[in-house]
Amino acid sequence: MKKIEAIIKPFKLDDVREGLSSIGVSGITMTEVRGFGRQKGHKELYRGAEYNVDFLPKVKIELVVPDDLLDRAVETILAHAKTGKIGDGKIFVFNVEQVIRIRTGETDEDAI
Repeated sequence: MKKIEAIIKPFKLDDVREGLSSIGVSGITMTEVRGFGRQKGHKELYRGAEYNVDFLPKVKIELVVPDDLLDRAVETILAHAKTGKIGDGKIFVFNVEQVIRIRTGETDEDAI
């Protein structure tokens, strides 16, 4: 099993979620986050004063998938989150050793 964490632009969330659902991903967790990378933020104007916005709003999605679904899930996120502009985000993939569904006690792939 693998855990995928993807940092994407907020307006791409629905596209990514629908794409993942269409390939059989049964659930994701979404967190609103702020950060910066190469994009570095930008300047905004408020009541005539200019100020820097260093941390940009992003969305982090997390999902756990069986090994055989990993490549399709990553490809789906790439296809639906990409705008081709700076700040599109990143995808991280981790190994998952164990999953336990609290309600039923199911484990591993049965618990996803």
